[in-house]
Amino acid sequence: MSTIEDTALDVEAWLDENWDPDLTVAEWWARMAEARLAHPMLPAPWGRDWSRNQAAELAQAMVQRKALGPPSGLGMMLAAPTIIAHASEELQHRLVPRILDGQHGWCQLFSEPGAGSDLAGLQCRAERDGDEWVVTGQKVWTSLGQWADYGILIARTDPDAPKHRGITYFAFPMLQDGVEVRPLREMTGRALFNEVFLDEARVPHANVIGDVGDGWRVANTTLMVERSGIGGNNVAAPSAAIPGTIAGHLDRPAGSFENEVPALAEGGVGAGRVKSFIKLARETGKLEDPTIRQDLMRLQTMVEITGWHLGRMKSGNAATGGEGNLAKLRNSDVVRLARDLGCRILGPGATLMGPDAPSGGSIQEMTMFSPSPSIYGGSDQVQRNIIGERVLGLPKEPGPAKDTPFRELPQNTSPSR
Repeated sequence: MSTIEDTALDVEAWLDENWDPDLTVAEWWARMAEARLAHPMLPAPWGRDWSRNQAAELAQAMVQRKALGPPSGLGMMLAAPTIIAHASEELQHRLVPRILDGQHGWCQLFSEPGAGSDLAGLQCRAERDGDEWVVTGQKVWTSLGQWADYGILIARTDPDAPKHRGITYFAFPMLQDGVEVRPLREMTGRALFNEVFLDEARVPHANVIGDVGDGWRVANTTLMVERSGIGGNNVAAPSAAIPGTIAGHLDRPAGSFENEVPALAEGGVGAGRVKSFIKLARETGKLEDPTIRQDLMRLQTMVEITGWHLGRMKSGNAATGGEGNLAKLRNSDVVRLARDLGCRILGPGATLMGPDAPSGGSIQEMTMFSPSPSIYGGSDQVQRNIIGERVLGLPKEPGPAKDTPFRELPQNTSPSR
């Protein structure tokens, strides 16, 4: 494998030859996918098996050229890694290429109104009908569902099996009768999340990922990737273009998104954010404030430790099995510190929103978004419970025996996960 230095040189040459703002989004993303640069941290043949630092080199080079980033969203973050890990080779080759070139947008159909922290208590059901499954139920907190062509869906296929063993994982087609998506407006003013109603919607049996009844094991791969991703710094160049057939972005010029805000709110905190804070503190005369300097150093330290932690996970040296949970907890702490520090640097200007506000509104939007990381992907309290039980070996809360059939459990009252 090439070194980071060699990779940077290759990336520079490739971008010089290939980036063209007059290309359509679809054409540009197709070039990235063909070069295995859409998600270079994936294994071959989909990616280049790059480290996080190597992927960051690519992102930095793209930002310098103001090149549109690769397809964003849950297809890249969650669906592709899970499909590669668990799906048949036929299903991988049918689904993954359309994720990498942005032709299909994806969402996550996991949480339900009565099954969030207790995800395995889900009641959305799927019943076999020949070569298809008929799905009925409700999902909620479905990010980007209004633009999704597919969803990663977990549904109960055997209510007579124990709670964790009667679940199956599907690649679910969203564009069909029987699927209703209702956006949920947030305090940021956006509608990132949705509730989704499924009324006898259908999914081919060929779209089962893993084995029937083994969906909980597959879902844990998704959750591990999600928590690691939430806990890590962004390693892709920003992209305001939304993948898939619904948003209508594929035919627009790739260079036309330069001044547009990405669909995902600005909640990430990495080395770039720390540098912007230092610059802003210098401009506002706050850099000599000892408490500001102390918290800038504290934020830089936490970001660096997170990078080391994620690098250890990528290298296969994770020792406890709870690294993803620890990364997610640390991210909540980092975002809270960044929010408080950014607002202290801005002073009264932190109360103003919009592109004409101080910091271009970036810190203000992060502030509005800041409660989210401690909730989505499993709340901080859930992460601590998982670490306590699975890593530290602490006893679980009392509850029914593990082999109790799901239909015999008190619904939505069990504390076990």
